[in-house]
Amino acid sequence: MAKPNLALIPATIGDKVYSILPNDCVGDFDFTRGSEATRINAQGLIETVASGENRLNYSLLDGEVVGCPHLLLEPARTNYVEFSNNASQWSNVVSNGTVTKTADYAISPDGTQNATRLEASVSGSGYALISLANTIAFFGDYTATVYVKSNTENNQDIVFYGRNTDFDKHTVTKEWTRIQFKGSSTSGQSNYAYIGISTGIRAEDNPIDILVWGGQLEQGSYATSYIKSNSGGATTRAAETCNNSGNAATFNDSEGVLMVEISAFEDTMNFESITLSDGTTNNNNEVRLYFSPTQNKLSYNLKVNGVTQLNGDLVDVIFKNNNKILIKYKQNNSSLWVNGFKLLSYNSLDVFSNNVLNEISFSRGNDTLSFYGKTKQLQYFDSILDSEQLEQLTSWDSFRAMAEGQLYTIE
Repeated sequence: MAKPNLALIPATIGDKVYSILPNDCVGDFDFTRGSEATRINAQGLIETVASGENRLNYSLLDGEVVGCPHLLLEPARTNYVEFSNNASQWSNVVSNGTVTKTADYAISPDGTQNATRLEASVSGSGYALISLANTIAFFGDYTATVYVKSNTENNQDIVFYGRNTDFDKHTVTKEWTRIQFKGSSTSGQSNYAYIGISTGIRAEDNPIDILVWGGQLEQGSYATSYIKSNSGGATTRAAETCNNSGNAATFNDSEGVLMVEISAFEDTMNFESITLSDGTTNNNNEVRLYFSPTQNKLSYNLKVNGVTQLNGDLVDVIFKNNNKILIKYKQNNSSLWVNGFKLLSYNSLDVFSNNVLNEISFSRGNDTLSFYGKTKQLQYFDSILDSEQLEQLTSWDSFRAMAEGQLYTIE
């Protein structure tokens, strides 16, 4: 296999995203985030990362860390749950029932003793709930999440629901699990999230004895990483950017290969992009991979001197799965590969002028349409590779690696 000119394999936390190649720092990405954020560390615990530092995040499967870490990039989001680490502060919503909350009862997913014990029971028809949040700060789609764990030896069924939710029943196991629902509101309606038992909705376990921690209610159609709010009032995590890797000497204008191993969020409302380009506002020269707002469509674009050479969509590429994606460009010789398969090829293609391509960015190339998701690797080669090498570069090393990348359970 040829050696890449530029290679990013996330391995450190800092104010830059460091590439292992080239070794002169030219390939490092400029990173920004104007607030604290959280990540899942190598021990599977949630920890805080300082403002301005990137996040080396680990995936969890059945409560265990799996695979190598990834670079996590997310949009700005606000958590409207006050005292998110302390569910004993959340208000009771009760009819014909009782709620008892015990603060700092058990070890939470951040490794400290700050999880709240929630005991609830109902007499006859009624409900015994606690409210994560009840706000009219915005209207539209929202997502609520909370970490829960059974405080007994048995699984327990609870309700976790809000306005116009898709579902309301959840099973709490003996392992910490982040559960969620998606709600929606119209102008003047509150966005709320309740957790507990409610015989009026569906017959649930009664009474219940569970642990609760880390509540979040955020505007948007998908959940993002946990935003800690230890004091009253909403808390915002700033958007992240990761751009400006390489220079004109790094890239070959006549031929090359751009490969990424990424997963995006379940829903995308923007043309979120990873781009090799000239870095100009007009984007006259670009090799771009992006997820389009049309669900489950990977898209691609190659533009030379303002003229689009390649442009289209691919179906059946699932956003939230880990995908190895590659685009090869050369005059009259271009192809697109995904997970070991060549999906498209083109035999009519112009090439760029000399010294035009000068950066790779997790955006459109002019700091717009930023990519939000998880990146396990990015590689750039300054010459095209043969089909065997392209297949190898986008294939999985083993069945286990493939399964873990797709977050399958191996039994």
